[in-house]
Amino acid sequence: MPLNDSTSLNHIIVKMKQYKYTINGNKYEVAIGNITDNIATLTVNGEEFKVEMEREPEPEKKKPVVRPAATNAAPAAEPAAVGAAINKANAVKAPLPGVITEILVEVGQEVSAGDNVIVLEAMKMANNLQAEKSGKVTAICVQVGQSVMEDEALVVIE
Repeated sequence: MPLNDSTSLNHIIVKMKQYKYTINGNKYEVAIGNITDNIATLTVNGEEFKVEMEREPEPEKKKPVVRPAATNAAPAAEPAAVGAAINKANAVKAPLPGVITEILVEVGQEVSAGDNVIVLEAMKMANNLQAEKSGKVTAICVQVGQSVMEDEALVVIE
């Protein structure tokens, strides 16, 4: 609102957010004006103040809750021992952190693009992960019950 002779400062303050407080018997009328970044313009009982507000802390990224691996799962080929020789560039990767609940393919099996290869439980939902291309499964990098992180290689298809 542009200021001119007929516009008073009090009229502008009325348009601002106003609060009335009584602290230890003292009355305060507080009007909140513009807030730019973390600086607010306040008017307290007619006197203007620039107030620096604390910035809100960055929200912490929550770490996924990881369940222990299933003890009754039959161990597949040791993925850690074979991991160095695997070309993980052609792998189906975890789209989000979760737990492997089912492996639907075997090494040497031919798959087509769109075939389900892994079931990943994340946020209490079963997610069917599909082959992105047709080819042969050359490595399975995880085991049932294993916790995985986002972008971790699960099944290599070449």
